[in-house]
Amino acid sequence: MPPKVLIVDDQPSILTMVSAILGDEGYETVSTETGSEALTLYERESPDVVFLDVWLADLDGLQILEALRERDPDAAVVMISGHGTASTAVMAMKMGACDFIEKPLSYAQVVQAAAGALARRSPETGPPAPSIGDDRLVETGELKVPPLLPLLRAGKLRQRTLRQSTVVYGLGLHSGTRTGMALQPLPAESGIHIVTLPSRTHIPVHVSSVADTDYATTLSREGQEIRTVEHLLSALHAYGVSNLLIKVHGEIPVLDGSAIEFCDLLEEVGLIEQDAALPELVIDRRYEVGNGTKSLVIEPADTFSVSYTLSYPPPIGDQFHEFTLSSPAAFRAEIAPARTFGFMRDVKMMNELGLGSGGRLDNFILVGEDNVINTELRFPDEFVRHKILDIVGDLYLLGYPIRGKVTARFTGHRDNIAILREIVGATARS
Repeated sequence: MPPKVLIVDDQPSILTMVSAILGDEGYETVSTETGSEALTLYERESPDVVFLDVWLADLDGLQILEALRERDPDAAVVMISGHGTASTAVMAMKMGACDFIEKPLSYAQVVQAAAGALARRSPETGPPAPSIGDDRLVETGELKVPPLLPLLRAGKLRQRTLRQSTVVYGLGLHSGTRTGMALQPLPAESGIHIVTLPSRTHIPVHVSSVADTDYATTLSREGQEIRTVEHLLSALHAYGVSNLLIKVHGEIPVLDGSAIEFCDLLEEVGLIEQDAALPELVIDRRYEVGNGTKSLVIEPADTFSVSYTLSYPPPIGDQFHEFTLSSPAAFRAEIAPARTFGFMRDVKMMNELGLGSGGRLDNFILVGEDNVINTELRFPDEFVRHKILDIVGDLYLLGYPIRGKVTARFTGHRDNIAILREIVGATARS
């Protein structure tokens, strides 16, 4: 029996188009223009997948989604909208929708959304390769750029992705606006990708996409940018998540200013090991950027470790910490809770630059002339630990876990990205 899809939209042209696309792909379809009839058809037809418009003439699409999920907790629903927002998308995902796609719909979007929803209904088939961005598929090995191949070695771990989709909602640290993010599993060998909302621009999570490193790491493509990726990436690096689709609007949510809530999220949702080995990027020689006072070095080692030295005037002072990424648990205990920090003296300048607007008393450490103003420290050396957190995240922009020893003095995001580009350039020349 072919899979059956129920299509609910108050525009007859959309019903005709989606029905034709799915019919060509071997699906059986039923359709309606009203939400009330949709509930009746769901009971009578028992469809495998539902395409549901957010805006209908008689009922709100989110209400219908809620009703469907109450009647059938396994209902596989794809929300569609002509004028959706990040908050609407996040709300739909929180309520149990498999995906959120926007009009005008394309052939690839519809087919891949149906396949993804069907896979959720029948999880043994595994997550499909989704349609993203300008509807090009995520192709196998897209992030595995040839210049890095000489440094790749077979690792002991398997590739990982999320067990199921999930959503996060919060403030952007620098934009100060509400931002939503959906995380969705991807098949083995896909890599990590961002799709911007609502433009659906595809941004590979790779050093080649880095556009800015002032106060945070920003990725950009085709005029669209996503800020503050490093805290999420640090958790993904530590937990070995190598295949993931991130749908986000403007900026990754800052949450509490650390990576601990991302760790909580990964553990709550769960990870699955995939049928492919996870290569490691094995540092083959000494790489260095900076100068005598400010420097970042990475050199061969049997594990991935970071030693960081910083020096600020009181109340921070001189701090040193060394961390070895031996397990997700070690990262969670020693590094993940360390929050981002800023200085009262820099607030005016950051405001003039349009940065730091999302800084609140509970999502970063505010340092005054003589003391920490707004919070109790989680570690006596929380500042240096957060610098290590940023390095763990930024260095994952090569697309692989790293085996090498990092030694850093007074460095930041710009230096982290510079050494990645040095590694890419050196391997390209070899």
